[in-house]
Amino acid sequence: MKLLVTGGAGFIGSAVIRHIIQHSQDAVVNVDKLTYAGNLESLTAISDSSRYRFEHVDICDRVALDKVFADHQPDVVMHLAAESHVDRSIDGPADFIQTNIVGTYQLLEAARAYWLNLDQQRKPCFRFHHISTDEVYGDLPHPSDCALAAEQLFTEQTPYAPSSPYSASKASSDHLVRAWQRTYGLPTIITNCSNNYGPYHFPEKLIPLVILNALEGKPLPIYGTGDQIRDWLYVEDHARALYTVIRQGRVGATYNIGGHNEKQNIEVVRSICALLDELAPASDRHLTAADGSPLTHYASLLTHVADRPGHDRRYAIDASKIQQELNWVPTETFESGLRKTVQWYLENLAWCQRVQDGSYQRQRLGAQQ
Repeated sequence: MKLLVTGGAGFIGSAVIRHIIQHSQDAVVNVDKLTYAGNLESLTAISDSSRYRFEHVDICDRVALDKVFADHQPDVVMHLAAESHVDRSIDGPADFIQTNIVGTYQLLEAARAYWLNLDQQRKPCFRFHHISTDEVYGDLPHPSDCALAAEQLFTEQTPYAPSSPYSASKASSDHLVRAWQRTYGLPTIITNCSNNYGPYHFPEKLIPLVILNALEGKPLPIYGTGDQIRDWLYVEDHARALYTVIRQGRVGATYNIGGHNEKQNIEVVRSICALLDELAPASDRHLTAADGSPLTHYASLLTHVADRPGHDRRYAIDASKIQQELNWVPTETFESGLRKTVQWYLENLAWCQRVQDGSYQRQRLGAQQ
């Protein structure tokens, strides 16, 4: 197959492309605008492959999209291009509306026009796979508020109730994809995933932010009490799931993809600190605490800050459908995946510095009320 992957220079998109090139004989066309979070260095390992091509294109540019489809003749679209940071969406929602809603519309229309003109042999095999988030469902009861909270999970039938500009824009794009399947017959599939983590994650997200701040002896910000619960999915497990969906998923279906790892945010931060204490002791880095004394344990850098406006309390995925229908389960536990992630950042600090050379320097975003 030839797969057109939008947002392929981003965190999840680059993991998907690396997986396809390294574990299949398929070809990939990477379509990416290269915004602040897109980095072609994430694809260095496969960039010389004869089965990989890059197109520097904005998905909101219909003319450019039509040319990409005409030039490359893909069999599959995997749509990952999106603005994805909740805090950033609070400060500037317009970019999220433009990319996640308008961009998805333009891509759907370009894909539909291309699909309609395919011959009768290729047309039934074409797929449009839209990659979304569990945040479109809103939040679930928290164990501190409900004794039966642990039994309540997001399923593919959970009603949409997005809380942030980001999740609302992704919910909108999901609705567009379903409408194009229902109205026009475009063969679409949707997946909704839980929080991803792993190598090449842009440092505005929790896990890389904590790792890099800790290594510099900077405060580790904890929103509110830190009891917000997320289900954590190792990015390479997610990439494998997405490729499985393309190969085996049913047209018109939705699949939730989760890591079976519910953790409170403060648990995640403490786990990172414990790994750093083991792998990169603060004493070896000659770091000092706020009072000027030698820093002995990274957890002493934990700092509680004002919570995010509209912060969801708990996300948890029921991934039984994809397991039963497509035989996919995650291979990494949170402990094994987090260790791999921390080790990767320790070995790739130069990459982290280069991707922060722009406007973002790990400052707090989304704090406005």
